[in-house]
Amino acid sequence: MNPVINAVTQRIIEQSKPTRDAYLQRMDDARLRGPARSRLSCGNLAHAFAASGEDKPELRDGHGANIGIVTAYNDMLSAHQPFEPYPSLIRAIARGMGATAQVAGGVPAMCDGVTQGREGMELSLFSRDNIAQGTAIALSHDAFDGVIMLGVCDKIVPGLIMGALSFGHLPVILAPAGPMPSGIPNKEKAHVRNLYAEGKATRAELLAAEAASYHAPGTCTFYGTANSNQMLMEFMGLHVPGSAFINPGTPLRDALTAAATEQVIRNTALSKTYLPLAETLNEKAFVNAMVGLAATGGSTNHTLHLVAMARCAGIKITWSDLDEISKVTPLLARVYPNGSADVNHFHAAGGLAYVMRELLDQGILHNDIKCVSGGDLHTQAQEPYLDDLQLKWRAPPEKSLDLDVVRGAAEPFDTEGGLRVLDGNIGRAVVKISAVAPEFRYIKAPARVFESQYALQDAFDADDLHGDFVAVIRGQGPCANGMPELHRLTPLLSVMQDRGQRVALLTDGRMSGASGKVLAAIHVTPEAIHDGAIGKIRNGDEIEIDAENGTMRVLADLSDRTVELADVEPNRHGMGRELFGVFRQAVGTAEEGACSLFVKETA
Repeated sequence: MNPVINAVTQRIIEQSKPTRDAYLQRMDDARLRGPARSRLSCGNLAHAFAASGEDKPELRDGHGANIGIVTAYNDMLSAHQPFEPYPSLIRAIARGMGATAQVAGGVPAMCDGVTQGREGMELSLFSRDNIAQGTAIALSHDAFDGVIMLGVCDKIVPGLIMGALSFGHLPVILAPAGPMPSGIPNKEKAHVRNLYAEGKATRAELLAAEAASYHAPGTCTFYGTANSNQMLMEFMGLHVPGSAFINPGTPLRDALTAAATEQVIRNTALSKTYLPLAETLNEKAFVNAMVGLAATGGSTNHTLHLVAMARCAGIKITWSDLDEISKVTPLLARVYPNGSADVNHFHAAGGLAYVMRELLDQGILHNDIKCVSGGDLHTQAQEPYLDDLQLKWRAPPEKSLDLDVVRGAAEPFDTEGGLRVLDGNIGRAVVKISAVAPEFRYIKAPARVFESQYALQDAFDADDLHGDFVAVIRGQGPCANGMPELHRLTPLLSVMQDRGQRVALLTDGRMSGASGKVLAAIHVTPEAIHDGAIGKIRNGDEIEIDAENGTMRVLADLSDRTVELADVEPNRHGMGRELFGVFRQAVGTAEEGACSLFVKETA
C-alpha cells in the first residue's frame, strides 16, 4: 500500500476504535437466527403478509429470505422515474430463489436541479437526514433478512446508507437506475447559460438548451453529486460490479437489478455466505471512497456526506484525512464540469472499472474489502455485459479508449486529486480545483460582501461588479438556513472571469460538483451564525486564497469586530421550512458532516 494511504487508514482505525467496536457489538447482538419474520407474534406477522398475494404462503409458512425494498421512486424526477418497475422485477427474481420481497417503505427524493436558487433548496441537505430516518422507519418492522435500496441522487444515497447502517446486521445492496443517454454537449449548454446570464439569450433559448440536456429518464449526465454517489458505491463495494453507469430501460440494466436481488438473498444470514452491511462498510471502504472522490474529481458535497455516513458506522473521518489522501491520489478522470465529456463518455472510455484497476495497481486502494458481490475490490473492478442474454463480467480495457476523458496512473491529468482543504484565520473550507485552471488557483483581491446569492445577482444585473474581487456570501451555513447550493452564482462568476476579471467565491454555503472553473472556497466553518470569522469580513478587506498551498486568510485585524449577519428569520418559514427548526438547532458543523442526527441524549 501507498504509505500515506496506509498511515491515514491506520489513524482512522485507531481514532474510531471505541465507537466502531461499540457499533459492531450492537450489530452482532442484532444478528438474525432464522428468518426475521419468525420472531414476530402471530398478529404482527398477519399484518405483515395480509396484502402479499401470491407471496402470502411463503411469508406465512416458508423459511426463505424476505427482502425489504426501500425506494426513492417518484415519476417527477428523471433519475428516479426508472425505479417504478423495479419492485415487480425484484419480487419475481426472489420467488425464483424461494424467497420473497416487499416494498418496506419509500423515502423522499427531491432534486436540487428543480429547487436551485429557490426556497425549497434550503430543505435539500436536511432531506438527507430525513431520508435516513425514513429508511430506519421502513426497516423497523423487523421482518426482513436483507435490503435492496433504490436511489441515485444527491442526498438520497447518503441518506439511505445512513439509515441502513442502523440495521448493519442485514446485508444491503444498492440497485441504481443509471444515467440518461447523452444530450447536447455540456460546453454548448454552459455557453447558453452564460449568454442568458449576460442578457444575450432569451428564456426560450435557455429552456430549449436545458431540455435538450435533461431530456430522458435517468440521472443527469454531468459529474455532480448524483453520479459521484454511484462512483462511491462501486469503490465501497455496495453495487453489483459495474452497475453505476448503465443506462435505464436496457436489458443489461434489468439483468444487473436481477443479479442484485439474487446476491442479497445469497448474503443473508440464512445462507452460508452471510455478509452484513456492517462488515462491508469498514474503515478501508471509507478510505477507498475518499480515494475515488479525489481520483475522479467528484462532488464536494461528499466532504459532508462521507463524514456523516462514516459516523453512522462508528467510524471517525475528518477533512484532514481527505486532504492527505487527495495529495497522493492521481487525478485520472475529466468529466464535466471538470472536462467536456459526460458520464456516458467516461464509461465508454473505460470508466470506473478502469480507474479502480489503475489505482489498485498503484497501491492506492484497499483491495481487501468485502464487496457485496462476494469478492474483493479487484473483482469489483469489472464491467458487465450480456452474452446471449446471460450476464457476465470482463476486465476493463488495458488502455484508456479516450485520453481526453480518462487516463492511467502513469500519465494522469494531475499528480494530485481534485480536492483541497483550506486553513487560515477565516477557518477551514473545501475547494475543488479539478476544473480550475492552475492560473486561477490563487487570488488576492478585495472582498465584496453579500448576504445572499440573490444580492450578488442584483449587483451583477446592475453592472456593479467590476475589477478583481472575492465574493463573500455568508449566512448560508447549515444552522443559518440549511446550507443551500449556490449554483446561481456559477454562470455569473464564469462570465466575469471570461471577461478578464480575477474572481473567486468564499462562502459558508455549498457549491457541489458544479462549482466549475471559478475558484470557490466553500463549506467555511465555523459558519457566520456561529461567530465565524467570515461574518466579520467587510467590503474592501483583502482576501487571499491559495488553493495549491491550502491556505485562506483575510488581511485585516478582526479582533475588535463583531459578526454582521442579515436577519435569518425570513429563511425559517414558507415552503415547509418551519417544519425543520429542530434540524437547524441540532445540526453539526460542515466538517462534522452538517448532520442533525448526532444528538447526545440525556436522561
